[in-house]
Amino acid sequence: MLSVKIKPGRCFTGRLAKGDDLLQALEKICQDQNITLGEVRALGAVTRARVGFYNQEERKYYFLDFDQPLEILALVGNISLKDGKPMVHAHVTLGDHAGRAFGGHLAEGAPVFACEYVIYEHLAEQELHRQLDQETGLMLWPKS
Repeated sequence: MLSVKIKPGRCFTGRLAKGDDLLQALEKICQDQNITLGEVRALGAVTRARVGFYNQEERKYYFLDFDQPLEILALVGNISLKDGKPMVHAHVTLGDHAGRAFGGHLAEGAPVFACEYVIYEHLAEQELHRQLDQETGLMLWPKS
């Protein structure tokens, strides 16, 4: 089990530009502000989206593409390091015009229509670097 004591750091809130790729834009903020550990939340809308589902047996991501305008009902994620760079790992719930909800692992390919975000930086005595976990096949934080 991994347990890292954190303290609050800086907090950033803002609005992404229309047309930005949702995931890339959030990661760019983290890179520009040197945020290496934290959490992110957002809401708004995208013109289309791509979300992933990890098949645990096959150890493979499958992606769903939604080629329609969708509301960002909730986006929640964390920030840590992968290959030495800040990485946003986010899950998103999206809603369509009929009130149906879809969700999964946020992937690149979701152009922003409008998006407001909050990024909370965490300060810790150790950095969290994602690495391949042999049990799951996922890039995860170390076990200890």
